[in-house]
Amino acid sequence: MPNDCITYQNSGYFTQLIVDYLEEKESLQPLYNRFPKIENFKSQIEEKNSNYNDNFNGNNKREILVAELEKQYQNFEVSETTLNNIKLLNNSKTFTVTTGHQLNLFTGYLYFIYKIVSTINLCKQLKSEYPEYNFVPIYWMATEDHDFDEINYFNFKEKRIRWNRESSGPVGRLSTDGLDKVLEVFSKEIGNSSNAKKLKELFENAYLKNNNLADATRFLTNELFKNEGLVILDGDSKDLKKLFIPYAKKELLEQTSFQKVTETNQLLKDYFIQVNPREINLFYIEDNLRERIILENGIYKINNTTLQFSENEIVAELEKNPEKFSPNVILRPLYEEVVLPNLCYIGGGGELAYWFELKANFEANNVTFPMLLLRNSVLLATEKQVTKADKLDLKWKDLFTNQKELVNNQTKKKTAFEIDFSSQKEQLSKQFEYLNQLATQTDKSFIGAVKAQESKQLKGLENLEKRLLKAQKRKLSEELNRITSLQNELFPNQSLQERQLNFSEFYIEIGDLFLEKIIKELKPLDNEFSIIEL
Repeated sequence: MPNDCITYQNSGYFTQLIVDYLEEKESLQPLYNRFPKIENFKSQIEEKNSNYNDNFNGNNKREILVAELEKQYQNFEVSETTLNNIKLLNNSKTFTVTTGHQLNLFTGYLYFIYKIVSTINLCKQLKSEYPEYNFVPIYWMATEDHDFDEINYFNFKEKRIRWNRESSGPVGRLSTDGLDKVLEVFSKEIGNSSNAKKLKELFENAYLKNNNLADATRFLTNELFKNEGLVILDGDSKDLKKLFIPYAKKELLEQTSFQKVTETNQLLKDYFIQVNPREINLFYIEDNLRERIILENGIYKINNTTLQFSENEIVAELEKNPEKFSPNVILRPLYEEVVLPNLCYIGGGGELAYWFELKANFEANNVTFPMLLLRNSVLLATEKQVTKADKLDLKWKDLFTNQKELVNNQTKKKTAFEIDFSSQKEQLSKQFEYLNQLATQTDKSFIGAVKAQESKQLKGLENLEKRLLKAQKRKLSEELNRITSLQNELFPNQSLQERQLNFSEFYIEIGDLFLEKIIKELKPLDNEFSIIEL
């Protein structure tokens, strides 16, 4: 098995912003609190402990959180580990590590699994390092999102399994009607092996025995990770939204987040800006409604409806029905950190990119900004694929390379002579130095003739170099085809597996061993690709 390591920075799959963050570039340091190193968590614990106000209007915030979790879990079979973690949240020495994700059908892409395992494994590592504290892994379900087209499918062996229906309003409240048809399609694709039967049963129990997408996702995720103590939280809750009323009120009346995020985005102007703030970063939601709140001439209007409120009326509505006010991508992180005694948020590159925009708004609201950790990325390879790589004398670094570059590099590597005319070009340039000097001493027309001839001969060498490379590719075509075929298996559609494939493709082959291996192997603080042989 190739034994070289691939750092995220050298993989070619992360933006310059993430690369600079991982290298702790000084210019980015104002945009985050502490870099996620194990020794930095002690200071984060102390800061969050002093900032996480246990009391809210005379009630204990931790008790409100635990009561809400117990209510959300009351119709689910919960492991002792998860139950214990929920109870531990009442303890002032308990802190959380959180990841969030959309309610993708049957988990969507593989990176859903990796985000949660990163969160679980970091909690284990923190407990080992700081045994006097407790650490609870949290999956915050994005139940209030409304981008149904982003979540209504998953892939299985190059076939897209899609849930076709209309949707409006928060996706967590969406009825699971119609998913029996999806199960029929999926069942035909996966066959009747014992692992296939387990997958069918898992899908059926999650989506056909729960009434809405939030409960279905909770059931599915709980089944996959119940032995690891994962706690799954739905923020679409009146009691939790009560905790957020002061911050939502500030947003409505002062538009603080718009000011602070706009200022911060100036510091990120050399990078791609992930999200831009609205003047008010709250939606108004009901079962079949999720629309922006817009302030026009002192009147608060609900976009695409006839609903409107005066300032006093919108504040009264917030205090009476806080569950109708839903934070967007700019404010949801603040909501999470108000509700949870959280130390660290784990997300993908795109998520971290928008979190970098938010620190100043956290400071304006006097809420501790969490540490930001890039989730684990993984390349899964079968024993057969690993053997192929060895036989082809490939390193992982080679397989991560752009395919055109990979083919060129391997052609040159496997050719007995040089396919690089750099030395010839250098010699030619030296030969023309004399002619160029001579040209300066005679008629100007000769200078042009010399330059033209030099350009022509250099171009000729470049063309010969390209033709030689092309000829060698033809000669080595059989071996090169094996190389590109292997890369296409490991990087479907010339992309990372984790952004293309669903866990079911691997579960169908090795069953429960799949998750066991992932949980065993992932090291969240290592900042390098985990390459796992299945």
